[in-house]
Order: sequence, then structure tokens, then C-alpha cells
Amino acid sequence: MQNFKRGVIMAITFIFLANPCLAADNAFRSVFQDVFYGGLSGALVGAAVLAFTNKPSDHLDYIGYGAAAGVLVGATYGAVTTTRSLAEVENGEVRFSMPTIIPELRDSDSGRKSIVAMTELIRGRF
Repeated sequence: MQNFKRGVIMAITFIFLANPCLAADNAFRSVFQDVFYGGLSGALVGAAVLAFTNKPSDHLDYIGYGAAAGVLVGATYGAVTTTRSLAEVENGEVRFSMPTIIPELRDSDSGRKSIVAMTELIRGRF
């Protein structure tokens, strides 16, 4: 009976989380989706690791660890991909965030190729 209740609660939670996020800010929606999909992917990887253990029922916590790692990776990925510059000026407000680092391959004068990391420091709409 306890497992049935737990299964129903998890099913209801999944149904509510699977609906699209109706957020006003597009960046928040993108980060939320990355976190959600990261958690699902991590849980699947944790469940797949159970196949390589001797007693899978003793290691069900691998699913939780995988989901937690997936949430952290998804949050990091979402935060890095949605922000573009260190400081953004929009409608008279200044926001600070982690800038996106853009790698670029350049040719030098000596004929060698080098990798240059670039980022935007200030961004604004005038």
C-alpha cells in the first residue's frame, strides 16, 4: 500500500511537471526546461547503472543521485546558454549575469591556428 501511494504521488508530480512552463521570461522557461530534462536524463542514467550491480534492489539510490546530478548539470547548462553578457541594460535597468564564452579559431601571422575565447561584457538596447 505504501508503494502504491508513493507511485500515485510520483505520477501526479510528473503530470504537473510535464506540462509546459508558462513563464513570462523566456530565459526562465529555458532554464526550467533544461533542469527538468537534465533531471529526467540523470534518473535514466542512474537506472541504467543498476543493471551493472550485483543486487539492484540494494542500490536504488543511484536513480536519485543520477537525477540530482542531472538537475545540477541542466541548471548550469541553462544558466550559461541563456545569458549573453556580463551586464545588460534594458529599460533603464542593469542586470548582471554570467557571460557566455564564445570560442573562436583564428589564424596567426606565423601560420599557426589558435583558439581565442571571447565574451560580451556590456550589452544594451538603445
